[in-house]
Amino acid sequence: MRIHVSHETAYRYDMPVTRVIQALRMTPRPHEGQHVINWRIEVSEDCWLDAKEDAFGNIMHTFSATGPLTELSVLVAGEIETQDTHGIVHGAVERFPPSLYLRETALTHADLAIQDFARSLRASDSRHGLDMLHALLRELHEEVTYDPDPTHVTTTAAEAFAMRRGVCQDLAHIFVAAARSLGFPSRYVSGYFRRNDGVTTEGASHAWVESFIPDLGWVGFDPTHSVCTTEAHLRVAIGLDYLGASPVRGARLGGAGEKLTVAVHVDQALRQTQS
Repeated sequence: MRIHVSHETAYRYDMPVTRVIQALRMTPRPHEGQHVINWRIEVSEDCWLDAKEDAFGNIMHTFSATGPLTELSVLVAGEIETQDTHGIVHGAVERFPPSLYLRETALTHADLAIQDFARSLRASDSRHGLDMLHALLRELHEEVTYDPDPTHVTTTAAEAFAMRRGVCQDLAHIFVAAARSLGFPSRYVSGYFRRNDGVTTEGASHAWVESFIPDLGWVGFDPTHSVCTTEAHLRVAIGLDYLGASPVRGARLGGAGEKLTVAVHVDQALRQTQS
């Protein structure tokens, strides 16, 4: 599948900003099943875009813009060719051994409720490995409702699980917490998802999980849609949690009354035919 992405983030300020600094993890890397055809980042201000790798091997761009600014926009766009690998991730950049991804964070803490939920799956299912994680995927999808209203970026896995609802970020955090409590190294993945229902505009990028299974490797699980990752998933960044893989993080000096608008379009691109 050839996927076209357009992701624009626009800021407007009631009071002018003196300076803005941002770090962007919004550029995908190629791996088996994912080929980057073209990709670009455009910032509305005249500034230097510095490219580097973070600790996890994600491509990260940083920039600073000096004001006074009353608005700022960042556009990320490109095309990716994807193939279905049945959720298995091969050829990705790996900076750390899988055991690092057993490390708990504040956002992925498995409280007693999540631990009990995970243990109940093991108690009712004698299978291990891939089958156990598939069971977790199914049960979590049934247990927690997708709902964009009640949570925010600092909502923890425990808080979202207690509410039994949340966005894709929350579902990913719960899955990570539960899978780690069962002994499976797991990590947060940010990226994009091409819906097959004709809807091409969403308010944000997507999030899912990769868990490590011995003799198989890393496998992608999308608890929002209750599937292993497919050719409709475009992988961008990984981390221990959202904070390590967030598309945009930054700071500003001044700029009271910020208004943020995000427009994400993910659709299937038309293949160009050669004459």
